[in-house]
Amino acid sequence: MNTEKDFSPLTPNIVRALNDKLYEKRKVAALEIEKLVREFVAQNNSAQIRHVIQTLANEFALSLHPHSRKGGLIGLAACSIALGKDSGLYLKELIDPVLTCFNDSDSRLRYYACEALYNIVKVARGAVLPHFNVLFDGLSKLAADPDPNVKSGSELLDRLLKDIVTESNKFDLVAFVPLLRERIYSNNQYARQFIISWIHVLESVPDINLLDYLPEILDGLFQILGDSSKEIRRMCEVVLGEFLKEIKKNPSSVKFAEMANILVIHSNDLIQLTSMTWMREFIQLAGRVVLPYSSGILTAVLPCLSYDDRKKSTKEAASACNHSLMKLVTPEDDEDDEESQTKSSPPGDGTPSKKEGDLNGKISTGSLVYSVLCSSDRSAVTLDLDGIVQVLDRHLHDSSTGMMTRIAVLKWLYHLYIKTPRKMFKHTDSLFPMLLKTLSDESDEVILKDLEVLAEIASSPAGQTDTSGLCDNSDSKTVLHIPGGVRDGLLTEYLSPSTPSMNSYFYKFMINLLKRFSLERKLLEMRGAFIIRQLCLLLHAENIFHSMADILLKEEDLKFASTMVQTLNTILLTSAELFQLRNQLKDLHTQESCALFCCLYRSWCHNPVATVSLCFLTQNYRHAYDLIQKFGDLEVTVDFLMEVDKLVQLIESPIFTCESHSSTT
Repeated sequence: MNTEKDFSPLTPNIVRALNDKLYEKRKVAALEIEKLVREFVAQNNSAQIRHVIQTLANEFALSLHPHSRKGGLIGLAACSIALGKDSGLYLKELIDPVLTCFNDSDSRLRYYACEALYNIVKVARGAVLPHFNVLFDGLSKLAADPDPNVKSGSELLDRLLKDIVTESNKFDLVAFVPLLRERIYSNNQYARQFIISWIHVLESVPDINLLDYLPEILDGLFQILGDSSKEIRRMCEVVLGEFLKEIKKNPSSVKFAEMANILVIHSNDLIQLTSMTWMREFIQLAGRVVLPYSSGILTAVLPCLSYDDRKKSTKEAASACNHSLMKLVTPEDDEDDEESQTKSSPPGDGTPSKKEGDLNGKISTGSLVYSVLCSSDRSAVTLDLDGIVQVLDRHLHDSSTGMMTRIAVLKWLYHLYIKTPRKMFKHTDSLFPMLLKTLSDESDEVILKDLEVLAEIASSPAGQTDTSGLCDNSDSKTVLHIPGGVRDGLLTEYLSPSTPSMNSYFYKFMINLLKRFSLERKLLEMRGAFIIRQLCLLLHAENIFHSMADILLKEEDLKFASTMVQTLNTILLTSAELFQLRNQLKDLHTQESCALFCCLYRSWCHNPVATVSLCFLTQNYRHAYDLIQKFGDLEVTVDFLMEVDKLVQLIESPIFTCESHSSTT
C-alpha cells in the first residue's frame, strides 16, 4: 500500500500500524481510530465519520494486501464501538466490506471478519435487523467452513444474532422467507444444521408466525429429514414436531391444501413414518379439503398397509390415514357439479342449511375446524374419483401388492360404489375383468371382499343399463354359449317378486363367473363352492341358482356342464345358506317355486345323479324312480359311482325329510 497517499483524517502512524503484520500493532491503531471517531461523534461530524469508514473499507478492508485487509476489519469494528447507538446510521457501510471478507481464501482473514462483524452486531443490536438477510446469507456460508476456528467464530456470531431476533418484535419474516426457502435445499450437513437451528429459533418466537410460510419450507424440511446424519435428523424431527403441535392448536390458519402433495412426495422409506403421521393429522384436521389429493395420498398409503411388525408404527399411521380418508367420501360426491353448486349455495340470510350442518357435524368428528374449512366454499372441494379409481386399479393389477393392501383396495371400491354409484359405474367396464380375476386370489378374505364389490355392482340400481352386448366377446374360445332367448329375456324372467332386483351387470357377472370356472377348473374345484355360497348370501340364492341354471342349459361343453351342475347340487343339498331355497323347493305349491324347479330341472339333466337328488328334494319320488331305472343304460364310471355313493349317504339325512303331503312312492 502506498503510505504516502493522503488518508486523512487517519494519521500516518495509524495507517502504518493498520498495515502491520503484527496483530498488536493493528490493535493499537484500532484504539486510535476509536478515539478519533468518538471525537467526531461529539462534534456531530457525520461527514468525517462516513469518510473514515469509507477509507477503512475501500483502502484497507478491500485491499489486495492481506495485512491491510486485516487492519481494515479491526478498524471498522473500532468505528462501530466508537459510534455506539449511532452505529445504526452507518451499518451498510460497516457491514458490506466485512461480509466481502467472508469469501477470502485466507482462513485467518475469514476469522477476523467474523470477529469484526461480531463487534459491529453486538453494538448495533436490533438496528442490524434490516440487514438480516445479508448477515444470514454470509453466516450460512461460514457454517460449512472447513476451518474450525472460522466455524467457531461464526457460531458465536450466530448465537448473538439469534438473541437479537428473539428479543425483537421488528423481524421482517416476509423478506426472509425467500432466502430461507433457497438455503434450505443445501446438501451440506453443516449448512443444514444451521438452517434447522434458525427455523427452530424463529418457530419459538411468539411474535413470528412461521406457520403461515410452512408450505414454502416443508419440502426442504422433509429433504433434510432424510439426511444421513442422525443428529441432523433428530433436530429436524424436533422442528417438525413443533410445527405439528402448532398445526393442531391453530388448524384454521393452516394451508393444508398447499402441503398435501408434499407429504405424498416424501412418503419414502427413510421418512415414511413422519410423512404418514403428518398425513393422518392433515386428513383429520382438514377434512374434505384434502379430497382433491386423494389419489396421491392413496398411492402413498396403500402399500404401507401390508407392512409387517418391523414397521408397525408406519402401518398403523397409514391405516388411520386410509380410514379417515374413506370417511370423507359422501353421497354428495356422486352429484354432478351443477347439482353440487346448487345445493352448496347458502340461503339468502347467510344461515347454513340443516343438511349441510348435519353433514359437517358427522364428518368432522374429532376435527376442530372442519366446518370452518369446508362450509364457506364446499363446492370448491372436488373428489378426484378418476384418480382414485386409477390408483386402486393399478394396485389390483400389480402382482406384488400385499394381501392387506388388496383388501383395502377392495374396501375402497365397495365404499365408492355405495357412496358414489352413478359416477363409479362409468368405471365398471374397466374394473370388471380385474375383479373377476381377483376371485382366483389365494386369500379367502380377499375373495370375500371381491365378492362384496361384485355383488354391489350386480345389485345397485345405478347399474341399470342396456343389456345388449354385455356378453359379446371377440374371443370365441372363452365365450359360454348362451341361448338367444335366455340372453334377451332372462333379467325379468328369473327374478322372483320376493327377491331383491338385480341390474344388467348381474347377468354379465354370472356369465363371466361360469366362464372363469370353465377355464380354471382348479378354481371351481378349490373355491367354487365357497364363492357360490357367499354369492347366495349377498345376492339371494334363488337369483344365483336360477340364472346359472339358465346359462348352463345350452352349454356345449357337456363335461363342464355336468361338473358345474354337480357342484351346484352339492351346495343346494348341504349348505346352510341354502336352507330357505331348499324349503321353497320342497313346497311346490306356488307358481314361483314350480318355475324355479322347472328351471333347475332342465339344467340338472346334465348330471343324472343330480337330477335324481333334485327329484328327491322336491318329493317327486315317482319320477326319481323312473330316472333310476334308466341308470342301467348309462356308462358306469368311477365318477358316476362316487356321485351315487354320496347320494346314498345323503338319503337318510334330514335334507330329504318332509313334514307332510309327501308324494306317492
